[in-house]
Amino acid sequence: MTYQASLDWMFQRLPMYQQRGISAFTGKLDHIRTLSQYLGDPHTKFKSIHVAGTNGKGSSSHMLASVLQEAGYRVGLYTSPHLKDFRERIRVNGIPVSKSFVTDFIKSHKAYLEKGQYSFFELSVAMAFEHFAKSDVDIAIIEVGLGGRLDSTNIITPEISLITNIGMDHMDILGDTLEKITYEKAGIIKPGVPVIISEYQDETAPIFREVGKENGITPIFADQIIEEAYPTSLLGKYQSQNVRGVMAVLKQLSGFKITDEQLRDGLLHVYKNTGILGRYQVLQRNPLVIADTAHNREGFKAVLPQLEHENKDQLHMVMGFVKDKNLDFIFPLFPKNARYYFARPNIRRGLGVDELLKTAQKYGLEGQAYVSVDDALNAALEAASPYDLIYVGGSTFTVAEVV
Repeated sequence: MTYQASLDWMFQRLPMYQQRGISAFTGKLDHIRTLSQYLGDPHTKFKSIHVAGTNGKGSSSHMLASVLQEAGYRVGLYTSPHLKDFRERIRVNGIPVSKSFVTDFIKSHKAYLEKGQYSFFELSVAMAFEHFAKSDVDIAIIEVGLGGRLDSTNIITPEISLITNIGMDHMDILGDTLEKITYEKAGIIKPGVPVIISEYQDETAPIFREVGKENGITPIFADQIIEEAYPTSLLGKYQSQNVRGVMAVLKQLSGFKITDEQLRDGLLHVYKNTGILGRYQVLQRNPLVIADTAHNREGFKAVLPQLEHENKDQLHMVMGFVKDKNLDFIFPLFPKNARYYFARPNIRRGLGVDELLKTAQKYGLEGQAYVSVDDALNAALEAASPYDLIYVGGSTFTVAEVV
């Protein structure tokens, strides 16, 4: 099998939440445990840090990996979803897993995988664990895909866990209240394993304390032990809270020596060390074009004020969403003085542009519909002056088409 044939097999045969939505969510760990046992339980052969949360878990995971790399460690990094290439999900010291490893993994285990009917995410997680074990990493940063308690990554016993901001997202799966969602995220807390909470929230703090007590630990809120957030190369003032969480994790992490200089350098070299994409990423200047993967209410509450503080004459918003996003929960946050360019991201779950435009107009957001994200961005570029700002977002999949 070629690399592309392997990817085609993975995407077409196996359920994939990013494409199909809730129907691809298995909601149990039996499958991944069975698959991991078949592979020799590779997740038990390396140390790890587990990262969950609604927003900020991707940025935090990349920052953790960058700092540990600066300290001289061999670091695995598992994140999802990818933007351009599946191999972005699985990295060692910033280098994506090789095409040959992906191909050999599928070829070697295809018969078993077909028989077991494993989901796309279960397969991806197992592949990552196998790669990290064979790569002899010193530690791996493992980002939760969805939720926490029933996420396929939750078979690991990490050295320490990190839970970032909690907000209202994936409510059809995780629950329709902040408390229910918090319980799902807190599901990564394990007996005796320290846990850092990046952001103190009145609604969620009691739940973290309750689950922590059940597991014999006391959650540590980052603000309690980190007064100053060091600067990072990841743009956006909202990153300061993520940095505090990362710094708190590294302060509590046992068995790894990290100097203050290595900590500062790691936070400043995140792009170079990890290859992260789509986090307030500047695509060009004059006009300034920024792409960001914020896709829920809490994410936009962080990024929209940042856009307002940018030095620009006119704000242009190129937006595309998926069908299961509650726009009535999001659009009231958006500026009415911006110009909007709406498009459907090129996936099955993409929200139709006519419906998107109709909902936007309900909230006084005026714009035009376009047949593709590229067409929408090109229209914005033609309309913008050199002193304007163009923002591309709404969904990871919208951003993936332009970065």
